[in-house]
Amino acid sequence: MSKKILVETSARHIHVTQEDLETLFGKGFELSHKKDLSQPGQFATNERLDIVGPKKTLSGVSILGPVRPATQIEVSLTDARTLGIVAPIRESGDIKDSGACKLVGPCGEVELKEGVIAAKRHIHTTPEDAKELGVADKEIVSVEVNTNGRSVIFGDVVVRVSEKFSTAMHIDTDESNAAGCSGEVFGTIVKLMGKNV
Repeated sequence: MSKKILVETSARHIHVTQEDLETLFGKGFELSHKKDLSQPGQFATNERLDIVGPKKTLSGVSILGPVRPATQIEVSLTDARTLGIVAPIRESGDIKDSGACKLVGPCGEVELKEGVIAAKRHIHTTPEDAKELGVADKEIVSVEVNTNGRSVIFGDVVVRVSEKFSTAMHIDTDESNAAGCSGEVFGTIVKLMGKNV
């Protein structure tokens, strides 16, 4: 394969546990499928929630399925400032001592003591593609994105390798806007000073 990687923008979204889902939408509620996402088994749903912070509320935020072992909210740093929440930059699933908020649904509310993060920019890749790209699981790399007038090199990109993945890089809306990303965008892993940084 070429060294180019599809770069996808991941907008603010919510992952929920079945327990929290039922508190928010009613007992026995199940997420409804809207469309498949690029990662196998992941999908956008028709369900939306309000995220309430100390300063403001973000209304109508999408839930992604399927349900998860822990409820997690992924926002941009701009979103976090709007909400009045300190959202640490973390890999998905690393929510210990992260930001707190309230989720409001049509049937109830959930107060979260932690769970709000800004997702660390990352690459999902299969073992086969990782070998061809010359990267390893948990390696930190840089990725160059060439766009019209806003080309940038993203550092601190964590590589995540699994047979369950489809190869793509994910950045949030702040990062996407900074690089002027629109339409289909590709990035290239670059070596700086003789190594990936």
